[in-house]
Amino acid sequence: MPDYQKIYTKLPVLFQNIACSHGGWRLRKRRYNERFFDIHKQYMSLGLQPASAVEKYRDSRIREFVRHAARTVPYYRTRFAELKIGPEDIAGLDDLKCLTILTKDEVQANLPLFKSEAFSDRETMVTHTSGTTGRGLVFPTTIDAEHRQWAIWWRFRNRNGIEFDTPCGVFGGKTIVPVNQSHPPFWRYDKAGKQIFFSGYHLRNENLQAYVDQIKKSGIKWLHGYPSDLMLVASFIIETGIKMTDRIKYITTGAESLLIHQKDIIEKAFGARVFQHYGLAEAVVNISECPRGNLHVDEDFAGVELVPIGGNRYSIVGTNFANYAFPLLRYDTGDIAYISPEKKICSCGWPGRIIDWIDGRIEDYITLDDGTRIGRMDHIFKDMTVIKEAQLFQDEPGKVQFRIVRASEYSPNDEERLLLAARERMGNKAAIEIKYVDDLERGATGKLRFVINKLADGKISGNQKTTVLLK
Repeated sequence: MPDYQKIYTKLPVLFQNIACSHGGWRLRKRRYNERFFDIHKQYMSLGLQPASAVEKYRDSRIREFVRHAARTVPYYRTRFAELKIGPEDIAGLDDLKCLTILTKDEVQANLPLFKSEAFSDRETMVTHTSGTTGRGLVFPTTIDAEHRQWAIWWRFRNRNGIEFDTPCGVFGGKTIVPVNQSHPPFWRYDKAGKQIFFSGYHLRNENLQAYVDQIKKSGIKWLHGYPSDLMLVASFIIETGIKMTDRIKYITTGAESLLIHQKDIIEKAFGARVFQHYGLAEAVVNISECPRGNLHVDEDFAGVELVPIGGNRYSIVGTNFANYAFPLLRYDTGDIAYISPEKKICSCGWPGRIIDWIDGRIEDYITLDDGTRIGRMDHIFKDMTVIKEAQLFQDEPGKVQFRIVRASEYSPNDEERLLLAARERMGNKAAIEIKYVDDLERGATGKLRFVINKLADGKISGNQKTTVLLK
């Protein structure tokens, strides 16, 4: 099979743009057809319904999906027999608790057994997870499932003011510019999809002016991408005093957790609100931010369980009822939701339970010398706009290395502020080393990991009891 990426890399820029546009045209034709708009219309209507009506719809989808899984999926036929229960015993979300929680490792080890016998290979497409927290899954999905996932994402966008065909600048992990290219343009055009793909692998100080100039020149009103990438551009804008307010109207993020200090700096640089949504390729959960800034569970997309694991922390466990080719019941996402003890009611009118914050990283904890583990370390960098990027590294209990990419205004006083903020979170139970670097290492997909913890007890598993200090 030809190595298309290698062929693409050798093409002149003009032909790379043509290739991007052709790929965009193919995706647009597949994703946004009449069936997609029917599903999108249905989701928009459901989003206006009372919570009780949406929950009733969700439970009916769960019932139908569980029966399909028990009938056509070898893994679930065996599982239901072992548990001595029938699919009729599950009438909705609450009844799913009679099944055990499913881990990614278990799915990976039994991959063929999770495929529905009701679909042939010709009726499905191959999709995969990024594998940033371990091995990625490769599994079949249906065209209908793809339509549903994009419809729910476009509902989030539409309800925050973004219309179809709004031109967009995308900062993501695709290698759309050869990594050895040393001069602009560090972007490629998808004219069919009305997108500009900005490379996430060339965001060095000497290149950032070219990125900003292109954003200005293009006239795009919407930016979407990894928070860590957008943060680099935003820091440069603030540092150089470039006026970008009123140029960008919408900013959306995905794939990484949006940290508080990232949100502050991006909004300051562009003068626009940042909205985030949370979703997975496995389609077992979707959570969308509303115009009031609250994160709502999209109850009509999947059966989402929030399983208590201590304090105000909950494991996010989901049941997909969109992808009938690869059913996943009670799938542990490995991510954590934080929910306030006080029940929140949002004035936006959206249905769905409200989440305070999502930790989409499995290892985002620091272990102190007494064994205590601390989460949500991003609060340390709140309002620290003189820091472009930060990463915490630990390979020994009670010792933490802060890797810092400084802005030009950074001073010894800012280092003192940083240490004070760290001490407010960790006390004197950890030795802190500050290491200044020019850039931070990214993963294979271009994502930036905020915390790298090499310790076994710095990792989270759903059945592990931990002590976590929260703000």
